[in-house]
Amino acid sequence: MNWSAELAVRFRGSSDYQCSPVGVQKEAYSLHYLESLVDSTYIQNHLLEKLQHADSALPFAPIADLDEATQAILQGSVVISRKSDQAAYFAAGTQLEQRSIQESENESSLRGPRDSFVESLNTNLSLIRRRYPDPELNVHIQAIGRRSNTKVALLFIDGIVNPNVLDEVKTRLSTVDVDQVIDSGTIEQWIEDSWYSPFPQVQYTERPPNVLAALSEGRIAILVDGSPFALIVPVTFSMLFQAPDDYYERWIIGSAIRAIRVIGALIALMLPSLYIALVSYHPGMIPTQLALSISASRAEVPFPAFLEALFMEATLEMLREAGLRLPKVLGQTIGIVGGLVIGQSAVEAGIVSPVLVIVVAITAISSFLVPAYNGAIAIRLLRFPLMLLSGSLGLFGMILGLLAILAHLVSLKSFGINYFAPIAPYRLRDWKDLLIRAPLTGLENRPEILHPLDRKRMNTQKRKKGW
Repeated sequence: MNWSAELAVRFRGSSDYQCSPVGVQKEAYSLHYLESLVDSTYIQNHLLEKLQHADSALPFAPIADLDEATQAILQGSVVISRKSDQAAYFAAGTQLEQRSIQESENESSLRGPRDSFVESLNTNLSLIRRRYPDPELNVHIQAIGRRSNTKVALLFIDGIVNPNVLDEVKTRLSTVDVDQVIDSGTIEQWIEDSWYSPFPQVQYTERPPNVLAALSEGRIAILVDGSPFALIVPVTFSMLFQAPDDYYERWIIGSAIRAIRVIGALIALMLPSLYIALVSYHPGMIPTQLALSISASRAEVPFPAFLEALFMEATLEMLREAGLRLPKVLGQTIGIVGGLVIGQSAVEAGIVSPVLVIVVAITAISSFLVPAYNGAIAIRLLRFPLMLLSGSLGLFGMILGLLAILAHLVSLKSFGINYFAPIAPYRLRDWKDLLIRAPLTGLENRPEILHPLDRKRMNTQKRKKGW
């Protein structure tokens, strides 16, 4: 095959550099690559120097057909064709400039490692390998995307991961049939169990320690080339309230912080609905002095409690979204100043009551306590149907909505694992890392809900003998 001619037709914008080894005039080579993917300095200083020797083709891997050569060039490699016998080889090209490893902006940590993933798959794998130099850590890389051929890495620890869960993840990845995979979000939406559930069944993170902690429990991680976010499966509802800081601090502090998060999530979900139900249908349940104060503050408000709360909550969500889309400094200003100005102006205009402004502010602060961003969004969205039920049926409607949410959580699964475990089904041993975090020596077993092959992750008897 005339590699030079064929590749020139397929890659009209590729570079074709010809050279001959010193003292071997009959040998000549052509180099095919994309200048946008390969550093030209690397070509000049590294590859050309190797090609100056008679046995220059030996260090490079041979290419069997034109499709393989095409994929090698598209992935940033250099295809070397020898004109004497029409043989072809490829050499890995060096990557161009990429974003340096920095501290995560979305997942802040008070204690522990600060580095985060970047858009390079090789760099992300090195961050994990460097922390976990275990031969049992398996990395399977495959290309997904009919046109993009994006490299996707599947990570798991052999001897710990449940084979059934692993087979299920592999099966779902093999069914991904899309034109392009730009971010891990495409993979996440394709492989999740229930597309219509507001709750995330795949957790994403940009911090390597989170991935390692999940792998050591028997979970599976998915890394996508070009995305700084890693996916973790399977997921349970309790993982939405867990953060690495819980395990770096002493268990009393970690348990107290986790309890605050759970309480904050309940407040973010229920407080506006509770306000609507009590003011509209059950004012007798409010203490007398507080009821008189609320009644006096709402005397000039022309709207019912439901429309009043809906207006403020919708305005708050719009301010949040505007703050995310604007530059960081300006976005923070919009969120703070906009909330203060709109809230104060609405009270002075008699559109909302001062008590509701306090309720909305507490709700907004509480929603930020959930570490998982996709979990916090689910709670923020669910409070709107709860508000509608409370405005229609009072406390009965709110309780009905909460029961519907619980029924959905109990029936939901993530890769065959019950989403609401270990609460349903009930597994007492896994409660050591649920609402509270037991002392380190109490976490000697991996979660039973995952059915890991190796259940023990520490030897507490050795510590007792040492003391």
